[in-house]
Amino acid sequence: MSVHTGPAPAESELGRRTVRKVAVRIMPIIGLLYVFNYMDRANIGYAQLGMAKELTITAATFGAASAIFFLAYVVFEIPSNMVMKKVGARLWLSRIAVSWGIVTVLTGFVASVTHLVIARILLGIAEAGLFPGLLLYLTLWFRGKERGRAIAALALAQPIALILGSLTGGWILDHVHWLNLSSWQWVFVLQGVPAVLIGVVTFFYLPDRPAGARFLTEEESAWLQAEIDQEYVPEEKETFLGQLRAIRDGKVLHLAFSNLFIACGLYGLTFFLPLIVKQLDPGYASTNIGLLGAIPYVVGAVGMLLLARNSDRTGERKGHVIVLVLVAAVGFFGAIQFKSVPVLSLISLSLAAIGVLGYLAPYWAMASKVLSKEHTAVGLAAINSIAALGGFFGPYAIGLAATDTDVTVGLYFPIGCLVLSAIMLAFLKVPREAGTRGARK
Repeated sequence: MSVHTGPAPAESELGRRTVRKVAVRIMPIIGLLYVFNYMDRANIGYAQLGMAKELTITAATFGAASAIFFLAYVVFEIPSNMVMKKVGARLWLSRIAVSWGIVTVLTGFVASVTHLVIARILLGIAEAGLFPGLLLYLTLWFRGKERGRAIAALALAQPIALILGSLTGGWILDHVHWLNLSSWQWVFVLQGVPAVLIGVVTFFYLPDRPAGARFLTEEESAWLQAEIDQEYVPEEKETFLGQLRAIRDGKVLHLAFSNLFIACGLYGLTFFLPLIVKQLDPGYASTNIGLLGAIPYVVGAVGMLLLARNSDRTGERKGHVIVLVLVAAVGFFGAIQFKSVPVLSLISLSLAAIGVLGYLAPYWAMASKVLSKEHTAVGLAAINSIAALGGFFGPYAIGLAATDTDVTVGLYFPIGCLVLSAIMLAFLKVPREAGTRGARK
């Protein structure tokens, strides 16, 4: 638990230099990891535009295939994060990236719905542990007052991945027909290979901890480790299985289930946005769907950065999350009401994107603040694991409710989930942090 409650003293030159070097050296690698991770998780949304006919996939079947990923993901999430804590970030994050990249490439060769479901289960197993592992990794390198921006930079990988996936996915569907493979197959192949490459880069270039990091001097390394250590009150060491006690913490469960309901909206947008955009005009080419589908994510990315900065500046987390969750609900409702008006529909989807993407940085900064260092690995994994079930329920429910002519009718489900999450968060007691505005006084 953090022991700093008052305004921080002016930063030393050593501190500024060290923090800057860490950001430049660490963030690009973990950012690329999460970009390709999220893109390979979501690329089924664009591949569906091509493979639906070949594999006879209905909206309900697509929702189920998209959702099944999260069941395997949840089961292996906590064990994965525990293993990473023991073997180190460099080795384990590299393993995760290489394995999910290989599975993504192989998904391009599925020949039936059954094969697709199996591939999605394997992808969930391969990816399990990456996001909470990255969050844990940030706690080893960034102090609390910088962690919000670090998490925001990491969370920014989501809209970047979705923008990149939209633009490249639509273009591949229209232009890539090599080696007698369908274009939707190349979506998986071409978007899966980079994950393997970044996994290799991670193994050779990502240091585990400040101690011994080659890009830091001994003075910088010692200063950073001391700063990280003094933010926490050490607790009695627990056994491997004993760490599971963190899951019983009431605040962990409260955060986890409120995040589960938000995830219903996040993954509903992630997987069904291409179909919603296609519904605006069935005559759109795949490239046009990709271009239009990127607009909400561009707006969401800008909103995420501005809101994360304001949350860090004020030290306020919970209020930001509640407002953004309600903004997302309004956006989804607008997408339903304006489903035949392209401009208004895209504006509504952009509001939804601001909400379900912008909440990420203040939410995880809030979550990491309330966990003890000894429970950080399991606590973050528990929250993320339970919340990941929203990735199952959201797409599955939307797919069941959707019809061949109206996908948006399924959006009422995430709207209800988002409102419920806002109510839950309103009753969560979270201590206010000292923001960077206070540190400058």
